[in-house]
Amino acid sequence: MSESPGTAPLNEYWEWFAVALFVLITVDMITTVFASWYVGPAAEANPLMRWALQQGLLTVTVVNLGAAVIAVGGFALLIQLVKGTNPPWDRYIAFGVETWLGLLIASGLFIFANNLFLIFHGRSLL
Repeated sequence: MSESPGTAPLNEYWEWFAVALFVLITVDMITTVFASWYVGPAAEANPLMRWALQQGLLTVTVVNLGAAVIAVGGFALLIQLVKGTNPPWDRYIAFGVETWLGLLIASGLFIFANNLFLIFHGRSLL
């Protein structure tokens, strides 16, 4: 991110959001499918994803694509909020966006680690 919190160019936010989506959607979907093959879909904590896993890979893919579309639309609205906010509040909101993006990426990496742990050890980190 930028040197000073809340001062990154808005296109940089999109880049970090793409990283978050890659970890939270793509990597999570792949590792979740493998984890469900090893321990069964009942081990999935998210009830919507548990249902999708029971329906098949096409349903899992459609659910994840839907989540990605909703996330991108919501993030576009958030970027508009940052653009439309007057100083000094724009820096505070931008700092909040940067913090949120960092938490999204950290959460995605934890979910990835949890799925790998589940695949190799048969139990969740939680």
